[in-house]
Amino acid sequence: MRAGATSVPGGVMRDHSLSPLALASGFWRHRELIRVLVVREVAGRYRGSMLGILWSFFNPVFMLAVYTFVFSVVFRARWAGGSESKAEFALVLFAGLLVFNLFSECIGRAPGLIVGNVNYVKKVVFPLEILPWVSFGAALFHTFVSLMVWGLFHLLIFGLPHASLVLLPLLLLPLGLLTMGFSWFLAGLGVYLRDTAQVIGVLTSVLMFLTPIFYPASALPERYRTLLFLNPLAFIVEQARNLLFFGKNLDWAPYGLLTACAFLAAWLGFAWFQKVRKGFADVI
Repeated sequence: MRAGATSVPGGVMRDHSLSPLALASGFWRHRELIRVLVVREVAGRYRGSMLGILWSFFNPVFMLAVYTFVFSVVFRARWAGGSESKAEFALVLFAGLLVFNLFSECIGRAPGLIVGNVNYVKKVVFPLEILPWVSFGAALFHTFVSLMVWGLFHLLIFGLPHASLVLLPLLLLPLGLLTMGFSWFLAGLGVYLRDTAQVIGVLTSVLMFLTPIFYPASALPERYRTLLFLNPLAFIVEQARNLLFFGKNLDWAPYGLLTACAFLAAWLGFAWFQKVRKGFADVI
């Protein structure tokens, strides 16, 4: 049997292509199923609560207030080149959190995607590779709600956001590709190594402070700044703040390089998932 092919009951052979084209075509072919599952995922998260989906609005507001109090009141942090305004600090901080939370929500859930959906594994015809897409779609919904919270506060305090805001979807492209690549890799690894979820929880907490969310990259000494930008989230967070709050354009040269690397990461994660998925039913 060739690599990437899985035998199923009845002697039928189903091919799981490792090609980059399969990555995109699989999403497009199952786009309606992904949409339905994303809606179910979002609705199911708040089912049974009194406020329902309104929690997706209140959660970012609450976290914004907590982070702002801790860093601008307790630690008296101020943004380099900014004013003494706590509102400014809050919005700049929240712009970075928007990016990081999208990534961390998907990565945190990825190791349990297959283990937590055993019923899908047993269905021969179910496309398991779309589960990370579903997780990403649900996280993207929460990011959109958080972005609306950010925009509302900016409108009330500073007026209309900068026109550079419209470039944010372009910035989310490499972020999405990186997130999907890691999600596919961790979803496959989590089936065989159950400690993956605990390790990722710790690493995500560490990564939050190694990413310039609560501080600008310029605050670091030059010798550490180069190391900081080995973390691809550092560039994305800095660019998100520039687009959302400071009204600056994308830094196109590093953006193009990052997007190419992100696509490679997505394909490698997808190929790993397709390669190891043939053993899921046996392990689970």
